[in-house]
Amino acid sequence: MEHRIRITPEAEVADIEQVSALITRCAQAALEAEQAPEGCFVDVTIVDGDTIREINRQNRDKDAVTDVLSFPMLEFYNGEWPENVDIERNPEDHSLFLGDMILNYDRAVEQAEEYGHPVERECGFLTVHSMLHLLGYDHERSEEERRIQRKHEEAVLSKLGLSRETDQFEK
Repeated sequence: MEHRIRITPEAEVADIEQVSALITRCAQAALEAEQAPEGCFVDVTIVDGDTIREINRQNRDKDAVTDVLSFPMLEFYNGEWPENVDIERNPEDHSLFLGDMILNYDRAVEQAEEYGHPVERECGFLTVHSMLHLLGYDHERSEEERRIQRKHEEAVLSKLGLSRETDQFEK
C-alpha cells in the first residue's frame, strides 16, 4: 500500500498539475526519509491569503497571512513513530491519516522572489516543512528543536535536488 497525498486546489494555480506533482513528490520523500509505515494519507489544500489568514485566526488566534499550516492527527515527537500507530488506521482502507496541510501557494511565490530562489524550491520547502510538523517536529519548541527540524528538512530537500545550495529545480 503506497502513501496517498490528496491535493485540493481552492485557489487559482496556473500550473496546478506541476505544482501537485511537486507537492506529492516532496511529501512522499519526507515520508520515506522518516521511515513512515505503508499507507499514510495526507490531505493538502491549496488556498489563497485570505483563506489561510481566516484559518490561522480561527485555529491559532493569529490574525495574519502565513505560508503553510499543519494540523497533525497523531501525536509524534520528532518523527518517532508510536508503537501502537496501527490502531489509528482507517478500518475501511487501512490508511493512516497523518493530518492536513494548508498551503498558501501565492505566498510561496512571493517568498521565492524575496529569497531569490525558484518557486519550486519554496513550495518544496513548505511541503517538507509541513510534513515534518505532521510527524511531530516543531521548530517553535526551542532553538535545538529548530536546528533538528531544519536538518531534516534540508536532508529531504537535498535528496530532491531542492536544497539551498542548488538553485536548480531537478525533476
